[in-house]
Amino acid sequence: MRMEMAQAVAAIRPSDTLAVPLGPGVPGGFMHALGERDDFTDLQIFGALMPDLYQVFVRSGVHYRSGFFGPAERFLRDSGASIDFVPADFRRFEPVLHHLEPRVMATAAALPVDGWVSLSLHAGASVSELHMAGADPSRVLLVEVSEKFPRTYGLGPDHMHRLHVDEIDILVETDRAPFVIEELPPTAAEIAIAEYAAHYVHDGSTLQTGIGGIPNQVAKMLAMGPNGDFGVHSEMFTTGLMHLHKAGKVSNRKGGAFDGISVTTFAGGTPELYSWLNENHDVRFLPVRMVNSPEYIARNRSMVTLNGALAIDLAGQVVADTISGKQFSGIGGHEDFVSGPSLSADGRSLICLPATSTINGELVSRILPKLPSGSVVSTPRHQVDVIITEFGVAELQGRTIRERSIALAHVAHPDVRDDLLAVAQEWPQD
Repeated sequence: MRMEMAQAVAAIRPSDTLAVPLGPGVPGGFMHALGERDDFTDLQIFGALMPDLYQVFVRSGVHYRSGFFGPAERFLRDSGASIDFVPADFRRFEPVLHHLEPRVMATAAALPVDGWVSLSLHAGASVSELHMAGADPSRVLLVEVSEKFPRTYGLGPDHMHRLHVDEIDILVETDRAPFVIEELPPTAAEIAIAEYAAHYVHDGSTLQTGIGGIPNQVAKMLAMGPNGDFGVHSEMFTTGLMHLHKAGKVSNRKGGAFDGISVTTFAGGTPELYSWLNENHDVRFLPVRMVNSPEYIARNRSMVTLNGALAIDLAGQVVADTISGKQFSGIGGHEDFVSGPSLSADGRSLICLPATSTINGELVSRILPKLPSGSVVSTPRHQVDVIITEFGVAELQGRTIRERSIALAHVAHPDVRDDLLAVAQEWPQD
């Protein structure tokens, strides 16, 4: 049923449960309009990685349960808003949502065509729950559509990445545009790390990249380089992966379950990316339980994954989503795309991070003798394959405890390398 925004906002009860997808799937116009109300007594909102600041989250009686922190979530937490982090990796949020069973499911989408609404830039963990909400008379399915959101596709017959208008209880049209992630100039450290990482990619490799300067720089290098015949199997589809396609480097001869197409579960990048994705059958959006399945990842030919980290200790334990135990980002698909390649004979998992950070004017090593008390490990040591900094490559897979720690010390900043090597040399053999 088509409604004006005021009617859609009025459909939310003062005490209610509402869930929205992460990032590009957030219905931004609706969320901003919801913030104009101040009569909430217990509105529980479940979401992740909000692309904007919405006033509703600072309203009395509103509590936000987030599965992934971004700048908006960190700002809300630091400003005293009622917000909590829900630990789970991305694909496990599908059963989490099913357990929560929010009364209202809301999402952004493209304009209806022939009675169908494309879910545009996000499939993720919410697709099944969107359909279930639409089929349940006691629940509400709310969809915000805009001509500025691209029409994208899934994979038939079971995962078409769309909703029929008959499923939708409330349909509102806005002129909202997708959130833009600009391509920033890479730092010297990012360029150096990308050069090391690119050596692991050869003709026929299947790629997963995420957000940030390092994966974007790797994609640019590959787009301009001599190699090709690449496949794409990536949780996030980025502007860099678009450049690979446009350079004619993607054949998607992956040999796995999704041969012939690039698969992803959400997309984020520049306006050029969103225009390119519109009506593009070369890229297919599938639920995160499929895209992030380690078994599916492992079936791809020569899978190479690129992930980031905030810190790592000499044992190889990775901290990717917290700083001193305080939530910084989220778990996402980190462990899935670290563990997946190791299930195949020719897959490689690269974890890339600058060797240092500058905190209060002081250079601090990201490679540590041991993690500080209270640290939260994102990925355990036994999953880790390759660590790359601007100072080199540490191959960990198949190495002993002492060999791993020495390799990690060698890619640390020169100012701390000798101290780390001294610790590594004393590491017990068992």
